[in-house]
Amino acid sequence: MAKIQPLPSSPCSTSSYGNQQSSQAYTVWMKSLVFNGNGCAVYGPDGAVAFRVDNYGCRGGREVLFMDRAGNALIRIRRKGFGMFRRWEVSRCAHNGGQDEEATPWFRVRRAEKGGAAVAMHGGAGTCYTMDGCCARKPEYRIRDVDGTVVAEVARKQTTAGVVLGEDVLTLTVGPEVGHLLVLGLVVVRGLMNGSM
Repeated sequence: MAKIQPLPSSPCSTSSYGNQQSSQAYTVWMKSLVFNGNGCAVYGPDGAVAFRVDNYGCRGGREVLFMDRAGNALIRIRRKGFGMFRRWEVSRCAHNGGQDEEATPWFRVRRAEKGGAAVAMHGGAGTCYTMDGCCARKPEYRIRDVDGTVVAEVARKQTTAGVVLGEDVLTLTVGPEVGHLLVLGLVVVRGLMNGSM
């Protein structure tokens, strides 16, 4: 698998699932690892590919799969509705995420006021997370919980020498109070919402 320059070492855990004890940073490259594909690649703190999205169909397809480094589908994202009623339904995949496998509904994302997005968990009562700037082309944005506390932040990646990389290379910092897979799924949904993948 492709490898990038590792992020500076930090005292955080290297596990990629569930809640963690401290913040963790990922590098998100909004390009597919597959020639002529649409998607993105997520690199862990060690510089190796941790997750990827490859959409072999058209840009912003109606369904994409978020996979681990071995190609096992973890979550399925489906676009539903049209126009102002458009929303994205996200489900956890069973074993291999194939079409015949049952997926468990997890959360849904819809556009909200002022160019943001609202996230509601399946079976929950209302919005539990918000994303700002979902319709904007600028790469910087934040994910907040219901109290307005920032739980994750996305910004353009900057090298240790201070060079700011292109708008398609991002640093995602995820706090300890939210599941990392949930936040990574939201980053993919945001990319689909604004057409950057």
